[in-house]
Amino acid sequence: MDFKLAQLDNMQYITAYPKDLKNEEKYPVILFLHGAGTRGRDIEKLKNNKYFEIVKDYKDFPYITVAPLCYENTWFDMIINLKKLVYKIAENEKVDNKKIYLMGNSMGGYATWLLAMSMPEMFAAIVPICGGGMYWNARRLVNVPVWAFHGKDDTTIYCEESEKMVAAVNKYGGTAKLTIYPQCGHDSWSQTYKNPELFAWLLSNENSNDNMITDDYNDSKLYG
Repeated sequence: MDFKLAQLDNMQYITAYPKDLKNEEKYPVILFLHGAGTRGRDIEKLKNNKYFEIVKDYKDFPYITVAPLCYENTWFDMIINLKKLVYKIAENEKVDNKKIYLMGNSMGGYATWLLAMSMPEMFAAIVPICGGGMYWNARRLVNVPVWAFHGKDDTTIYCEESEKMVAAVNKYGGTAKLTIYPQCGHDSWSQTYKNPELFAWLLSNENSNDNMITDDYNDSKLYG
């Protein structure tokens, strides 16, 4: 897998391109957000992340993957960097803007929920793995298909975190589903990356988030 290293402000990121890249074609993109174990300044650690270790063996993997490196304590400290990166991805002439997807595990799973709710108009679908989020704000994702994953026996981030988020999205009329792996702890990402159905499902979704999404919690007397 060929990696191209770049930097946006203080954030390093790598871009991995499909084999036999054709100049005249536009490609789907996965914005991948790693977990807490990859944090720091070592870009080689990111290149060796389980995501890349697994997807490089797919015979036909049509995605451009863009993977930033978290140099702060959490992705939440870098939300502005991430939003800038999303806009930069959308401006790339090689990118199919109707097929920008968001995926992350653990700390990156939390960031996937957060970033998607922050800018839902940008994503065709999202894949939060063993994460969680602000389920009260889930109406923001009514137009963004979600496939979440979690290990039933995860004691680092409890499975209920994903269950609450998925239930909230569906409560508001969205399309979210959750796969729970039985007898699986925190590492629910390895099985997920090995699932070709997931990557086929991503491609089946195109961005249709043209409708403005409103919030329910604008009354400061009730909600602070």
